[in-house]
Amino acid sequence: MVYNEPTLLERTVRDFMTEDIEAITVDSEEAFHKLRRAITRFVGTRTASKIKLYNGPTPIFQQFHINEQVIDIFKREVPLPSGGYLCIDETEALIAIDVNTGRGKKPKDQPEAILQTNLEAAEEVARQLRLRNIGGLVVIDFIDMRSQADRENLFKTMRRLVRNDRAKTKVLPLSKLGLMEMTRQREHESLKNTVFDTCPYCKGSGKIQSAMSVSVEIQRRLQEILKSHHQNKKDLEIRITMHPEVLARLKNEDANILLELENKYGKSLSFRADSNMHYEEFRCIDPVTNVEF
Repeated sequence: MVYNEPTLLERTVRDFMTEDIEAITVDSEEAFHKLRRAITRFVGTRTASKIKLYNGPTPIFQQFHINEQVIDIFKREVPLPSGGYLCIDETEALIAIDVNTGRGKKPKDQPEAILQTNLEAAEEVARQLRLRNIGGLVVIDFIDMRSQADRENLFKTMRRLVRNDRAKTKVLPLSKLGLMEMTRQREHESLKNTVFDTCPYCKGSGKIQSAMSVSVEIQRRLQEILKSHHQNKKDLEIRITMHPEVLARLKNEDANILLELENKYGKSLSFRADSNMHYEEFRCIDPVTNVEF
């Protein structure tokens, strides 16, 4: 054996164990002994004593509230101790982070409160970058501060917070618009991209067409079919199948439009709901031949 890639357990301890770690809790006796031997060999018994074996009946992630923290990592909003919050949006070009004071705050009259919120935000931003394994260009929109001393304080604080980050990070001073730009070395895919796949329906946009938009598409398609078959088939029937919510829109707000189409072309239109269909999908079928138009 010339080279053997370390296991996930070994890589985790190698990459994340630092002087400020008080303990590493393991729920596997085999992993516990393996880690103790490895750390004793390479670091020493003092550090190896930090490895603790957990034998409790409650699952280890539940015991130490890890499940809740994992869920929080993927949330767009991150609360701050002062009542403010961060909004984190990952895009192709950059990571945008917006700092907000929260409800009921009057930031214009509270420069000290603004500075405090921004300092809390800086600390949480540095933490979230590590937790989410975010890399590339990061732009942070802090709350506007008039004092140059406060702006310099925030800049120095952010530089200090990212100093010990394993990924190489460069921070620029606040711009005149209150934006701080920073770059963080991209070592691997972000945690979000590792855990989640792009939605096959919205393609990652988080948006789908409204019922009104789909209804308009159906109306256009029907007009096209009715015009092209107006002279060919006198007794033409068209059955349109769609999502139930789109059908509700057609039968209520757009019912008169469909009635006008039937009267204008003298054709019979029937509608069916299919809850298994995607919201934006619809089919126009000849019910006699079962052939789709």
